[in-house]
Amino acid sequence: MSMLTAENITAGYGRTMVLHGVSLEVRPGEFLGLLGPNGCGKTTLLRAVSGVLGLRAGRVLLGGRDLRTVSRRELARTMSCLSQDVRLDLPYSVREVAMMGRSPHLGRLSGPSRRDRRIAERAMRLADVSHLADRSVTHISGGERQRALVAMCLAQQPQVLLLDEPTNHLDIAHQLALLDLIARLNCRQGLTVAGVFHDLNLAAEYCDRLVLLDGGRVSAAGPVADVLTSQQILQTYGATVHVQPNPISGRPQIVVAAGASRSVRLGRSTRPSTSNPQRTQESQP
Repeated sequence: MSMLTAENITAGYGRTMVLHGVSLEVRPGEFLGLLGPNGCGKTTLLRAVSGVLGLRAGRVLLGGRDLRTVSRRELARTMSCLSQDVRLDLPYSVREVAMMGRSPHLGRLSGPSRRDRRIAERAMRLADVSHLADRSVTHISGGERQRALVAMCLAQQPQVLLLDEPTNHLDIAHQLALLDLIARLNCRQGLTVAGVFHDLNLAAEYCDRLVLLDGGRVSAAGPVADVLTSQQILQTYGATVHVQPNPISGRPQIVVAAGASRSVRLGRSTRPSTSNPQRTQESQP
């Protein structure tokens, strides 16, 4: 049985449909990556499967149950989402933000227990924000706020973790530290993870399977090596790339060269061809 399933879902905003008959499954204990160019519907898909965005057609199943039959409290105990939409404008401390993750587990009239506080403290350690515990989130960097939100998600102790571009605002060291942490929880504790990625190489390194979206539809899905091919990337992103085995991990690695984008995507390129050495992609536009 799949942990999370989307069956032929259609969703959008107002009269504008963004997703058109999308189906996918996230297996228990899997790390699934959602890829695609800007505007293809990745974030909308995450909002739809998390229950934040209503569906126009289709259904979402959580552990085999229609998401519409799952109470908000039960859903919050089962699934956590690191979203780009979260705003931290009020002067909460980092510790208070982490403690918010315990809200679904508290009694209606009771405050946090010692166990709740221990779980929040551990989540802060895992997210590397313990030293910021008493700082206001309005007085820390964007990357530190992102890690505080990660601590909140971890304190929730979900079975399913949804990530919307989790490495946003993080330097390379913290990008790797965060994804290493998620991978450990995925591997050792069976945490089911689905995440939106712009960086194809990070997705290739950490994900078990990939789903590639284009124009609100699934254009490819399957093992990493089957999805991240030069032909598929050219078709979906309009970029000519070389895919080779990573010399360390053996997983697919995307290598790009300046001037390799297809002109129809951004208008006719005026850049001449270049003989500059190829360089490994660090971020996907």
